[in-house]
Amino acid sequence: MFFRIKQSESRQYLQIVENFRDQGRVRQRVLTTLGRLDELQQSGHLDGLLTSGARFAEHVLLLTAHRNGQATVIGTRRIGPCLIFERLWQQTGCQAVVRELLAHRHYDFDVERAVFLTVLHRLCATGSDRAGQRWKEDYLIDGADDLELHHMYRAMAWLGEQLPADQQQGFSKLVPRCTKDVIEEKLFARRQDLFSQLDIVFFDTTSLYFEGHGGETLGQYGHSKDHRPDERQMIVGVVLDGEGRPISCELWPGNTADVTTLLAVVDRLRQRFRIRQACIVADRGMICQRTLDELDETGRPYILGARMRKQKEVREQVLADSGRFRVVHESRQKSTDPAPLKVKEVTVEDRRYVVCVNPEQVETDRAKRAQIVAALQEQLRRGDKSLVGNKGYRQYLKVEGEGHFAIDEAKLADEARYDGTWVLRTNHTDLSTAEVALQYKKLWMVEHWFRDCKSLLETRPIYHHCDATIRGHVFCSFLALVLRQELQARLADRDHVLEWADVMRDLERVQYVQVAQGDKHYRLRSELQGTAGRVFQSVGVAVPPTVQEVE
Repeated sequence: MFFRIKQSESRQYLQIVENFRDQGRVRQRVLTTLGRLDELQQSGHLDGLLTSGARFAEHVLLLTAHRNGQATVIGTRRIGPCLIFERLWQQTGCQAVVRELLAHRHYDFDVERAVFLTVLHRLCATGSDRAGQRWKEDYLIDGADDLELHHMYRAMAWLGEQLPADQQQGFSKLVPRCTKDVIEEKLFARRQDLFSQLDIVFFDTTSLYFEGHGGETLGQYGHSKDHRPDERQMIVGVVLDGEGRPISCELWPGNTADVTTLLAVVDRLRQRFRIRQACIVADRGMICQRTLDELDETGRPYILGARMRKQKEVREQVLADSGRFRVVHESRQKSTDPAPLKVKEVTVEDRRYVVCVNPEQVETDRAKRAQIVAALQEQLRRGDKSLVGNKGYRQYLKVEGEGHFAIDEAKLADEARYDGTWVLRTNHTDLSTAEVALQYKKLWMVEHWFRDCKSLLETRPIYHHCDATIRGHVFCSFLALVLRQELQARLADRDHVLEWADVMRDLERVQYVQVAQGDKHYRLRSELQGTAGRVFQSVGVAVPPTVQEVE
């Protein structure tokens, strides 16, 4: 039932109307007409009627009392992220797999809840695990109230715990097989069926630095991608499938070179996940001649970025090829269109290369270089001593005369060859030239993964002092990104294009306010705002009632 205003010439009448179903159709009927609206308002009869009826609507009175500051507020706790990611934690199989592995272990606390708490903290906030202990007090997380900081540390140690010797096939002392590896394999198996096949996998690495010694073996000095050569670090590699779902994360000591990790990953993928043949897509940093030779000898398919400036064959033969390009994507007509792309295939002896060009990026690179040259010319007019330490300027300069600098026109012309261009090398004969280029562009998903891992989830710096807890710490970030990717995939299935920051902000706004009214306690849910409603629908989570009595 509801109120309705009926217009009759210049007057308005207030009616009570109800919906009813007649022969499968919804119809309405007027129960009563209360009178002219202006007269009801002036006489106060309408206010009296509503006040009298409110006595029988306890929830309405409670909400009104809270709105007027007349209900005692006991506390406020956020529920949006907990509800959404708890459901995804269950539906992706994370909860079931963790509980299965814990079935025969006897801890004095709920390890699965401690792992989920750590994963949720990585998704919602930045900061250390110690900060996460304080953070959870603001959230209504099922089974987390009794968890303490040492429980979270012990849960991470379990995730990174080394398995017995009879379960170490294919692993080494530097990279032992741990609990986390079993979880990755079981999660992968849950989403595979008889008809699914892993044809493409993407791989990339980064470094994470430590505040401290960095465990027994993982923390080592090496080439730092964080620009922190003063700190010990570890190398983290991640493998994604063709749809961008994380498959596994690999961990090595910090002095491991990228070019030594690719073959190890390929071998372990085949052994751990029973993959017969999958094409590895990796960046140019993964390439060395020994790696290429072994991949070619064993027939393992790959798509690898080539170092255009450093490889003589690429620089002098591949880029100099005069063959015609094939257009894959035309120039963009609107911002949502794919970036323009043209490709051509070049074969040197039996080696297959694919040259890719983005015309938009060509113009961007050309404009940036023109700005640098203009700034150089201005600096040279003022004096060239200040240019010695500027790496960006120095690449376009040559020494002329008595130790003075001049713009090197030959270097400018040579650099123009690389504008908006990248070169790939592949031995995959089943993919067309365009498909090779498009698959490599998907590798940027991995780069996004690393940016999220570092900035959003604040995996670094790492404060733990044992290899096991360090492995568990990084793996919790990996699980967090499994849940994030699952949520983004479900939003995409409903054609929702939402900024991640907006999603998390709006979920954080969904909260319970616990109030006392008389001798009873209630939880009052806030209204859904912004993107929250679409997120709840996409995940299939029912919105909690507005008012809920607490026992």
